[in-house]
Amino acid sequence: MGTGRTPSDQVRAGHSRRWLLRAGGLVALGGAAAPLTGCDLFDRDDEPPAPDALEPLAAEALALEARYRAAAAADPALAGRLTPIADAHKAHAEELRRVIGRPAPSGAPATGAPATGGAPDAVLTELRQAEQEGRTNAAKACAEAPAERAALLGSIAAARATHVEALK
Repeated sequence: MGTGRTPSDQVRAGHSRRWLLRAGGLVALGGAAAPLTGCDLFDRDDEPPAPDALEPLAAEALALEARYRAAAAADPALAGRLTPIADAHKAHAEELRRVIGRPAPSGAPATGAPATGGAPDAVLTELRQAEQEGRTNAAKACAEAPAERAALLGSIAAARATHVEALK
């Protein structure tokens, strides 16, 4: 008559069926949990990502665009000359944002020192100085950037140097 137990003489050397089932269950649980650790489920920090090194350059491009648009609005005679440069700064800001991979911070409009109202020569001089500073910043960022970003930053530095010449 069977009691549900295996007689000791029939037990094979090695592990019991119960031990194998437990071990298999642990392996299955471990295999299911392993991919979760790659998702940072267990090691999550709620800190925001560090700012990208290109953030200041993107903000500067937006500020320059705003200055050009304000100067063109203040003196419509300059609009034909300044609008293409403002458009270039807008395109630079958009491309920098794309490379950074984050949209511009919300609620922070582009600010820049407004161009002086008054004589067109004074406005152009101020914009030329802002462009020279921007060119220096872009060239410095280009020299410090990894290779995949250097071409974009070199193009921005070159465009800003061209803007300086266009404002003479």
